Amino acid sequence: MSEAQLLAGWGRTAPTAARVVPVANASEVCAAVGSAGSRGIVARGLGRSYGDAAQDAGGSVLDLTPLCQVHDLDLHQGVVVADAGLSLHALMERVLPHGWFVPVTPGTRFVTLGGALAADIHGKNHHTDGSFGQHVLAFDLVTADGQLRRVDRERDTDLFWATAGGMGLTGIVTRVVLQLLAVRTSFMSVDTERATDLDDLMDRMVRTDDLYRYSVAWIDLLARGRSLGRSVLTRGDHARVDELPASRRTDPLAFAPRSLLRVPPVVPGGLLRRSTVSAFNAAWFRKAPRERRGEVQRLSTFFHPLDGLRDWNRVYGPAGLVQYQFVVPEAAGEAVREAVELLSAARAPSFLAVLKRFGAASPGPLSFPMPGWTLALDLPARTPALSGLFDRLDAIVVAAGGRVYLAKDARLPAELLPSMYPQLEAWRAVRERVDPSHVFTSDLARRLRL
Repeated sequence: MSEAQLLAGWGRTAPTAARVVPVANASEVCAAVGSAGSRGIVARGLGRSYGDAAQDAGGSVLDLTPLCQVHDLDLHQGVVVADAGLSLHALMERVLPHGWFVPVTPGTRFVTLGGALAADIHGKNHHTDGSFGQHVLAFDLVTADGQLRRVDRERDTDLFWATAGGMGLTGIVTRVVLQLLAVRTSFMSVDTERATDLDDLMDRMVRTDDLYRYSVAWIDLLARGRSLGRSVLTRGDHARVDELPASRRTDPLAFAPRSLLRVPPVVPGGLLRRSTVSAFNAAWFRKAPRERRGEVQRLSTFFHPLDGLRDWNRVYGPAGLVQYQFVVPEAAGEAVREAVELLSAARAPSFLAVLKRFGAASPGPLSFPMPGWTLALDLPARTPALSGLFDRLDAIVVAAGGRVYLAKDARLPAELLPSMYPQLEAWRAVRERVDPSHVFTSDLARRLRL
């Protein structure tokens, strides 16, 4: 049964009302698409896009979370066939005991397979393994005519890659065929080191990132002067059984992460301000070891530390948060420095700022990653002069030949999209072929004139 609901992204900044329709099978998806009204329809999973990608003001939003079954698991080849509403968390619980892991995970495991494909998510291993869509073998898609079709790279290459990163605007994915990654344990072997400033950090990453499958750096964006860009660099790979403490070797694939705390529904505004974030950042940097090798960590600790705090986005108060993530080419590293200098000078109170390096891009015309540097940061929506700060960051990114991540975006001006995504017209051509009436739409699509 459908009902009108107020929906927002993970940033909680721009809620809009839509008719929410829960669906439990492909037939229900086909029926819902066939009866979509003039305001269109879009899919929604666990609501972890930061902005307005899974909202459709005045239209219909399909809740895919009831569509969450595993239909086939080939333990020999590591190929799983599962519904699009299945979360990465649930998939990990199912496959890890058998020695398989998801090939790509973002900073939360509470995203659905369909959402992971629509955003073509990336993780700490993009420089070695690419984005999520590059590990998808095929998927089932309900198109604008209400028909269910199997899409793979050979039979409809253009539609496959327009959907991977297409933000749900080519159709509704109902099922995904995914190649998994073989692992021996549910633990990580992790190296951690401090970098004294941004130059030190980027030099270490360029020289030695290729030695690791996973790499990420936390940056103190409030540091200044000689400490500008001081960082904690964390890298690692899946641990072998012989690397585990003896107490862990009896059940090396055990996986049972739990949320330790829950943020209350109401948190006072202003909790994350410049003084508190500055103190936190300084303490976090000092707490990190100067150099530590081979530390054994749980998967959840390494990949998803914030999942231990349920509803952590509430910490930003009732006004919410805005995340800004950009990527610039490898040769445009100076743009990263310019951005960090800008943010430091503005005293922008971000305590979730991470730098990674991307490898080769996927063929997806709207897929975000490109070879180079990507910086992601969260800021309270009430940060003074925030709009102007983001406009200046946009200018740096465009001048460097970079782009922002649409799954994180909540405010990008539409006129900047063609320069950031030069294959935009190729994507639009595929969309016009499969959905000329724009049945599939969203608040993001309208805002960016997709």
